[in-house]
Amino acid sequence: MPAPLEFKILTVLSSCTFEQLKQIHAFTITTSLSKSFPISSKFLRRSTEFGGMDYSEVVFFQMDHMFPSQILLWNSMIRGYAYNGPYEKCIQVFDEMSLRGLKPNNYTYPYVLESYCIIGNYKHGQRLHGQILKLGFEVSFSVANSLVDFYLRKESRCCGNVGDGSLEYENLSDAQKVFDGMVTKPVELWNRMISVFVNKGRISDARVMFEDMPERDIVSWNVMVSCFARVGDLKTARDLFDRMPEKNIVSRTTMVGAYASSGDLAKARRYFEKMPERNVVSWNSMITCYVRYGKYKAALDMFLQMYSENVSFDAFTFVLVLSACSQLGDLEFGKWIHIFLMKDWFQLGATVGTALIKMYAKCGDVHMALKVFIKMSQKDVFCWNVMIESLAVHGRSEDAITIFNMMGKRGVKPNEFTFSNALFACNHGGLVEEGRRIFHCMKKTFGVNPTLKHYGSLIDLLGRYGQLGEAYLVMREMPFKPDIAILGALLGGCRVSNDLKLANKVMQHVEELKSNEPGVYVLLSNMYASTGQWRDAASTRENMERKRISKNAGCSIVLEVNHGED
Repeated sequence: MPAPLEFKILTVLSSCTFEQLKQIHAFTITTSLSKSFPISSKFLRRSTEFGGMDYSEVVFFQMDHMFPSQILLWNSMIRGYAYNGPYEKCIQVFDEMSLRGLKPNNYTYPYVLESYCIIGNYKHGQRLHGQILKLGFEVSFSVANSLVDFYLRKESRCCGNVGDGSLEYENLSDAQKVFDGMVTKPVELWNRMISVFVNKGRISDARVMFEDMPERDIVSWNVMVSCFARVGDLKTARDLFDRMPEKNIVSRTTMVGAYASSGDLAKARRYFEKMPERNVVSWNSMITCYVRYGKYKAALDMFLQMYSENVSFDAFTFVLVLSACSQLGDLEFGKWIHIFLMKDWFQLGATVGTALIKMYAKCGDVHMALKVFIKMSQKDVFCWNVMIESLAVHGRSEDAITIFNMMGKRGVKPNEFTFSNALFACNHGGLVEEGRRIFHCMKKTFGVNPTLKHYGSLIDLLGRYGQLGEAYLVMREMPFKPDIAILGALLGGCRVSNDLKLANKVMQHVEELKSNEPGVYVLLSNMYASTGQWRDAASTRENMERKRISKNAGCSIVLEVNHGED
């Protein structure tokens, strides 16, 4: 039994600060309490819990002389490196143990496997699995659980992320073999395996595992209901929902989303109204459905209902409502939302701020959109892109380029969409020199490879504003085969400059594409007609007929409106 002073030190170590830890260290050395293994082991472990390992290394090397064969000290260092890094040192300490003849235990392996995962050394991690099997530690829950985690993370790292943000698992056999061989499998681990199968799209395997579970919790049921709702199998989702021994707000919200995703908004609303309790996620789910199916007025009405029922909003709520305002062109409602947001203006996130900018721009008040942009404290690259595009659409091309130039000064790296918007602004404002500069700095300054769309914007800009020869040269030298959009832009430039010779060259590229786009043929025919070359104009039209290319004639619709009597 520890002495009173020793017991007191052990108690204090659990909650001491780093400065207090160093004082305890000095005290234990001067009183010879450092020779107590319980104090030394507890002290070393606590020293690794402050985010760094420099001090712990010094302490460990001092203790190594007193307790050279105590595995607990080595485990503390391995655990410390696994939490704080460098992770390579975790593996070095583990290797050093083997060289000294020290045998790892079930507390050692989980941290080493974690370090192998973090540094991506899966080959050595699999070798470690062989050692675990050889020594019989696979029966330990902590080790087996770490092995399952190791293989799941290995597969997710190898296969990357899928489009919706979930992890893609190509081969789950290793993880499943470890899982199947585990003696103890808590429900949380079953749930994780089922979730992985669901994310992989292996619905039938997930269902089999779900049915094999010795016990299920609310999470188990919710995962499966959500799974079948996501793939559109409403019958199975509803069957599982009805079978649930207990339902929570997540279960009910999932069913609301399932019916809404299938297009049955009426049934989704009925489920929503019957919910005994609703949170912001439930409301957002319903508003999302209205926005997705173009029921923007219903989305705004639901927001007003939230407001009347004193439901707390989150950022996603405001993004949805501002999107609905944008689609409706409802500037007044959007301004009301803006006033709402002013209460926490300095906490306004980039996502909500960007939605507010888009709302003002789409509703025609680009000046206010710019004011919001300037006042925002958090701006990501998407926010900058929206502001540049909004200014360009409203004819403020020079302001759009000013915003583009500000990005570099603020340390925000533009992406390919930024350049598309900046070139769009140059095109609409006739800013040829700026367009050239922006295009040429893409790769050279920012490391962004121009796409076919970027080349098309530059070619259109040059051709439209009298630089037809340069536009044609850019087309010839670009690393892509020109598409009909680029050829059409170049042909449009030929019309501006009345350059029939180059127009015929462009049409040769059109012929090579074997495109049935009627616009380019009509444009060439009109060019011939405008210069009095009627025979060539007629020949172009005949060529269209031979190729069975037709252009629908434009038409106007005049509505007779009965205003009624005064």
